[in-house]
Amino acid sequence: MSNRNVRVSELLKREISDILHTRYQQRSVALTITDVEVSPDHSRARVYYSSLVDGYDRIKAENFLQASAGRIRHELGKRIILKRMPALEFLYDESNERGARMTTLLDSLEFTEDEPED
Repeated sequence: MSNRNVRVSELLKREISDILHTRYQQRSVALTITDVEVSPDHSRARVYYSSLVDGYDRIKAENFLQASAGRIRHELGKRIILKRMPALEFLYDESNERGARMTTLLDSLEFTEDEPED
């Protein structure tokens, strides 16, 4: 990924997070924007989100974000000057859940020391 794409991705991540937590505060209070991947031509952006609250309704969050994508993109256009504002695609990021499962599995393992053979 080019240096420009990295900067645009980080800028979009920060601004989308700010929009969600100021304009859509009640509906997005439990959501966290974890990453943004911008295509090389800046026509599309994949926005990865997760929830830090156990039991948060993932389907409702996905529906809300997909329905709000156009309004969020419009708001981004007011805040950021880019030649082309990317279309937003919201995807759930399961890395936090996977990490928690791995930690649980590792914690459940019993490590035994092998005795050296004489």
